[in-house]
Amino acid sequence: GCYYACQYAPPHEFALNLPKALAEVRQESWQDFAFPVSLGQIFHRSGAAVAVLAVLAFAALFALARFVGGIGDATGQGFYTVMSHSVMVAIFTPAFLLPFGALSDIWGALSSAGRMKNLSGGHGEGCNFEDEDRYSNTRRWLHQATMYGFLLCFLSTSSGTVLHYVFDWPAPYPLWSPPKIFGVSGGLLMSVGAFGLAWLKTKADPALGDTRVWGGEMGFVLLLGAVGLSGLLLYGLGSTPLLALLLAVHLGTVLALFLLVPYSKMAHGFYRLAALVRDEQRKRELAV
Repeated sequence: GCYYACQYAPPHEFALNLPKALAEVRQESWQDFAFPVSLGQIFHRSGAAVAVLAVLAFAALFALARFVGGIGDATGQGFYTVMSHSVMVAIFTPAFLLPFGALSDIWGALSSAGRMKNLSGGHGEGCNFEDEDRYSNTRRWLHQATMYGFLLCFLSTSSGTVLHYVFDWPAPYPLWSPPKIFGVSGGLLMSVGAFGLAWLKTKADPALGDTRVWGGEMGFVLLLGAVGLSGLLLYGLGSTPLLALLLAVHLGTVLALFLLVPYSKMAHGFYRLAALVRDEQRKRELAV
């Protein structure tokens, strides 16, 4: 909003573009800590291509792995006959934990993040991301759908792990069970939110963002949507002969997503949460 309201923005000779400057600084705030740096640079230039290659490579490995003895469960049902639960946990636990560091949290910061308060425009009108001075909450709603969809999918996996190990109840699970309720609803939200954000990104003014990393941002948001969509397809067509292929593609997509997190805007979410935590601490300090 400040870009369109500022008298020093282009075509003024000062050509002040604060949103672009902040986007560049925000990008540097996390990309400098991603390792290896060279992979991050490639991802930012050609995000969609890197995401597709990663998915295809991991999917091919998962597809070939079924011919290696010991990874399937002859007594299991559904996709566990292709790859056992223990093998999945062994592969995905390190990949999930690798990108994340520990963060302190307080309720105020989580509340602000959960409501996407800072995308509300201050008065609930949203932002003018889509069309200059026309305010809209579309971007905020799509962000919320993606975030809550991801969290629901995480709950689906977590609840399935609890049922498997604590209650000795292996998959497949009925539709009314927590893994299916969380997974289906999360997959739908994440697919709609991520693909909606990708569409919205094509409508945005590129001059207001960091154009150097457009490819990486687009590639990652499409990868988020692909995780949700491939999971839904696996659920819907899991009882067909396509089971092995769909499982390989879905697992390859999920693994690619986790391993590309450090180079993506998703890493910014954790830095942003840390900033919100500090803001809440500052408010308490001022109130004392």
